[in-house]
Amino acid sequence: MDMDETIDETGEISARLARTNGLLERMLAEVAKTPSTHAIFVDAGYLYAAAGRLAAGTEDRRAFDLDAEGLIEALIDKARTIFADSRLLRVYWYDGARRRIHTSEQQTIAELPDVKVRLGNLNANNQQKGVDSLIRSDLESLARHRAISDAALIGGDEDLVSAVEAAQGYGARVHLWGIDAPDGRNQAEPLLWEVDSQRTFDSDFFKPFVTRRPAVPYEGLPTAPRPSRDDVRFVGAQISAKWLSARGREALVSLLPGHPYLPGSVDQELLVEAERLLDYSLRGQSDLRRVLRDGFWDHLQQCY
Repeated sequence: MDMDETIDETGEISARLARTNGLLERMLAEVAKTPSTHAIFVDAGYLYAAAGRLAAGTEDRRAFDLDAEGLIEALIDKARTIFADSRLLRVYWYDGARRRIHTSEQQTIAELPDVKVRLGNLNANNQQKGVDSLIRSDLESLARHRAISDAALIGGDEDLVSAVEAAQGYGARVHLWGIDAPDGRNQAEPLLWEVDSQRTFDSDFFKPFVTRRPAVPYEGLPTAPRPSRDDVRFVGAQISAKWLSARGREALVSLLPGHPYLPGSVDQELLVEAERLLDYSLRGQSDLRRVLRDGFWDHLQQCY
């Protein structure tokens, strides 16, 4: 290769590098101009139970009215303040319904601007089914496609940990928003450990949007009062004894390495049976669900 060819090749390489550098600079400039994007994910089961208990003294949806439109607007305003240099993608509202058919209230919420209602099923015990998996699917998909940089998650169930981990795996930051609990936490500790930040709203934030309905006399059994922690722990131990009697010592040995966590199927059986015995829904009651699991484990460990 002569000197002229060497000079020509060097010049071509330099030109390619210059074009590449120019392209990178333009891409970085576009990225710098692109605003961050956030979304708000609301587990309505948690919100109704925790906000109702805090602002109206009850978790029974039939006992109070929730101004969902006003509350959603307040949440959007709060997010606008927290994520000052970010734009809102939308609010995702997760709730349960019989056969996944919208109620009139859910339909009204679905018609609000920038709100997407996603429905899981509602079983005979008024327990939501499939909501956690919907939250995980949306969080993971939006994070994977870089549609959001930040997610504000309003919920408290331990089952949401996998949703948080999935979103974080694609680079999104997940911020847990909770509702103040009069007698302790209403969000699972493993969930608190996984998120990037935590924020709790007090009764002053929710009171403008929650109105207790006047009591209406009706025939039938009264709503069961909230059980004590001791009652819930005893029921956990009672179910544990029944579980051990049905499955035997081998099942116990396979369960122990997972302490303090229970496999999803066992945890669900425990929850459903406890609600039947207590005649009280533990949905949104993370503190009581932890006590229930503690009672279950206490009995198993005594038998080991």
